[in-house]
Amino acid sequence: MGKNVYENILDVVGNTPMVKLTKVIPGKGIDIFAKLEFMNPMGSVKDRAAKYMIEKAEEDGRIKDGQLIIENSSGNTALGLALVAIQKGYRLKVVIRDRISVEKINQLLALGVDVHKVDSSLPPDDPESYNRITPAIVSKDPDCYFPDQHNNRENNDSHYNSTGPEIWEQMDGKIDYFIAGIGTGGTIGGVAKYLKEKDPGIKVIAIDPEGSIFYDYFKTGKISESAPYLIEGLGDEFLIKCADFSNIDDMYQVSDRDSFHFARRLMKKEGILGGGSSGAALWGALKLGETLSGPARIVTIFPDGAARYLSTIFNDEWMKEKNLL
Repeated sequence: MGKNVYENILDVVGNTPMVKLTKVIPGKGIDIFAKLEFMNPMGSVKDRAAKYMIEKAEEDGRIKDGQLIIENSSGNTALGLALVAIQKGYRLKVVIRDRISVEKINQLLALGVDVHKVDSSLPPDDPESYNRITPAIVSKDPDCYFPDQHNNRENNDSHYNSTGPEIWEQMDGKIDYFIAGIGTGGTIGGVAKYLKEKDPGIKVIAIDPEGSIFYDYFKTGKISESAPYLIEGLGDEFLIKCADFSNIDDMYQVSDRDSFHFARRLMKKEGILGGGSSGAALWGALKLGETLSGPARIVTIFPDGAARYLSTIFNDEWMKEKNLL
């Protein structure tokens, strides 16, 4: 077959472009490069983990032909799993918080996914809450397969084996800082491990939303009480097993307001259609740049795209309603 013709849509996952930002740069010889993960087939970095976890389960027989997959997700892993399920003949049920964007929910329904919404206002310890209810649903269906993206380190491995090497090669190994959001922890955990093995001098900084417990835990070693926040795909209310802090040098805490306004800034200044977590990444990269006195090469990741948030982040009425405009 000809160049850039793929046998299967799953073969398109990965090998996303790296782009140098040119309009929002802080000066002082500081260069910021962003890996555009929203250019994966289902529009997010989570395509990588979804494909990797299922293929690993296939290799050692943990999943059977036609089996039901159950997962909890802020939407992007669910969409990645939907693609894998369609291509490989599985069924899929996902548990989502009711606050995720209507665009994600509609995409999941269009893909034929069984969607179970959870009340996002429930406290973390409530048995019906997002993190608690999924294991209960799984226990009622012994025939299902539960990838468990929050605690299955194959999530991290997917980025150690793909995203990390791609970044290293695209940057010719010339990286001073890697900064990225922390959600399940798979992306930053896997990439950080790979990059530190190649060059221990690379500094890694995670970005956690206000309301999540990771920032306080990283800074103090204590687990604080979580609080509601609006950004999707970052942070958590529990200390999950994929959140690997061993290769993280520092952590920033970002507000919903900054995440969303910097997503809008990214769109208007660079023409890059990133979602809220991309806004958080841009905010973090620029915050880091402000602390540096001389030349540096900063790499970040834009996890998903703006099209999933046209009814929220890029909607003035919604922003006004949330007192964020």
